[in-house]
Amino acid sequence: MKEIILLKDGEIALKGLNRSSFEDLLIKNVKRKLAPMGKWTYWKAQSTIYCTPEEPMDLEEALERVKKVFGVAAYCRALVTEKSYDALAAAAPDYLRETLLAARTFKVVAKRSDKSFPMQSPEICRELGGLLLSHFPHLRVDVEQPEVTVMAEIRERGAYLHAGQQPGAGGIPVGSSGRAALLISGGIDSPVAGWMMAKRGIELSAIHFESPPYTSERARQKVFSLIEKLTPWCGRIRCYVVPFTRIQEQIKEGCPEEYFTIIMRRFMMRIADTLARRAKMGALITGESVGQVASQTMLALGCTDIVTRLPVFRPVIGMDKLEIVEIARRIDTYETSILPYEDCCTVFTPRHPRTRPVLETVEEIENRLDVASLCEEAVSATVTHWFNP
Repeated sequence: MKEIILLKDGEIALKGLNRSSFEDLLIKNVKRKLAPMGKWTYWKAQSTIYCTPEEPMDLEEALERVKKVFGVAAYCRALVTEKSYDALAAAAPDYLRETLLAARTFKVVAKRSDKSFPMQSPEICRELGGLLLSHFPHLRVDVEQPEVTVMAEIRERGAYLHAGQQPGAGGIPVGSSGRAALLISGGIDSPVAGWMMAKRGIELSAIHFESPPYTSERARQKVFSLIEKLTPWCGRIRCYVVPFTRIQEQIKEGCPEEYFTIIMRRFMMRIADTLARRAKMGALITGESVGQVASQTMLALGCTDIVTRLPVFRPVIGMDKLEIVEIARRIDTYETSILPYEDCCTVFTPRHPRTRPVLETVEEIENRLDVASLCEEAVSATVTHWFNP
């Protein structure tokens, strides 16, 4: 019995003349994911990628890997048989036994892309459905909402039988939409924001600001752990760790307390802009959500965006905390994000931050500081770390 993995395209099927480039990138990402398991061969046809192991493989482990590949709408194991109804009928009862014994309703769907096959799709459905009912008399057919959908696909290279197709990660392949820098703090929101933009095809780097001795080594390790949890979805991630202590101390000494947060965020955006442009990245990503904290009002966001020449993506901007937490739990970052280690954004937090800052006032206050020198000093002292899936 020979089994393979089938990966179904979703949004990629709508890409028109660019479709093949998206499919090729998706196959490249799948190859990278499955390469540690051994040798595979790949081919694509009609919105499906066929992944064939060339040696004994743990297909369950392979499925765990491919379900986190953006661009895969659905995935499943499939049995490969000779391209004949007799071969399908002989293999189906044993191959589907465990799945059908646990179900009460089913239906058969046939796809016949090879039009030279002597039976048409409705005939295949009828004959194969009747055969399965004779082997599993407890079942009944439900064409509207079956518990199990048995798929019989007749392709050029053979016949494929499967059931229990699972939803994949969706989205489009990482790398198809360029590169961007994620400002990651260690909280709940920024890992979710990075994951959401990777789902839209963006290759991520990360920028983390730390303020020793006000922030600890555990706080840094917390951020590293979050990045490691993103890599199975996003691929390899480079993280820039920016020393931020001196800048925060200068802001605290030279600026009114209520403007501390907004000026700090402007420094972060300037530094992130410099690092991103030097690495030829096209955008910044943050986990800001309107109204969640004082620095995330409309006026405050406007004051921070104006210091960068890059677009700033905020994918969670209109989400409430419960929606963000739901995604964080799904991608397994939530429990790490709530570990009680302070990040630099909580250092020197003002008691009454300015929520409606006026840009001219912010710039006037900021002029008390040697902004260019402080930013260049921080950029020069930045350390890079790499994280692999």
